[in-house]
Amino acid sequence: MKFKAFLTEHGVNLLERRFLPALDKMGKICHLFLTRDHAIFLHNLLNGDGVQCIAQFRKEALFDDYRISSQNEDRIAFAIDVSLLLRAVRSSVSICTEFANGPSANCLQIKLVKKLPLNCTQPMPFLTFETKGYKSAVIQDVPISKPLSRAQVLELQTALELAQDIPRTLVQVPDLNQLQNFVERMKQVGDMLNVSISKYGDLHVQISTTLITLGAEFHKLLVIGEQAEAPSDDRNQSAQTRSERAISRGDAQLVQVSVKHFSRSLHCHLAKPDCTFYGIAPQGSCLTVIFQFFIPGTHQTDKSISLHCRLPVLDPGSS
Repeated sequence: MKFKAFLTEHGVNLLERRFLPALDKMGKICHLFLTRDHAIFLHNLLNGDGVQCIAQFRKEALFDDYRISSQNEDRIAFAIDVSLLLRAVRSSVSICTEFANGPSANCLQIKLVKKLPLNCTQPMPFLTFETKGYKSAVIQDVPISKPLSRAQVLELQTALELAQDIPRTLVQVPDLNQLQNFVERMKQVGDMLNVSISKYGDLHVQISTTLITLGAEFHKLLVIGEQAEAPSDDRNQSAQTRSERAISRGDAQLVQVSVKHFSRSLHCHLAKPDCTFYGIAPQGSCLTVIFQFFIPGTHQTDKSISLHCRLPVLDPGSS
């Protein structure tokens, strides 16, 4: 089982300044799944508890001279502490910049190794960063779990494939900061959030207790997938009535999620996506958030990068 590659300047920028800070907010430990063509960061795909988060990169988006081999179809997966990984990337970059010509000089190599730590009798696996300066090299070892077995990798691959299902209707939320500010206020009210999404382009979020109901509507959003024209007699109705009518017609779905989970998923804005879409999976099985990235200087989707979250529902919902 072998893996080594050089982090490119673009790869360093993506990880250090955008994706690792976002993933660090999603949870302390994630799985890093390496294949012949992709590097994938996965949160909560095996235990099924909490927000699932998947950040996938084509190898060219992060690495040069990418080499991987294993007896499991060149697939390697292990658990890693995201904060330790971020710290290693940041310090490697500072060393690279100080002693070389910056990360673009192919001075930052990353590889899997086994080492015998002090006071240990068994070798332990590490993800090692080797930063090559003008006259010396600095090595940083990030501890990782024992690599997953063939059966565990298959389980991870299956969970990843299941998590790729896209809802039939997606609505684009143009201002994540506005949504985040609203959800922060909602945290003070209760723990459960009702979310409904309609084919008309409406997103409703509402929290209720015995004493107070607090809600917000995002109206006439861009719709991708199945869409419908809102009936004209709905125009003068309240947001809640419109939502209830759309659900009864089968033109909207409603799910209940944890406010804490919803808030946590919004930390993905640290990855600096260009667009954000919300959708509800068939039968209301989860709330899906898809983040879209453009090729710099264009409005074309960067297909080398993908990021999405799946929030578990507290109620079966209605479809």
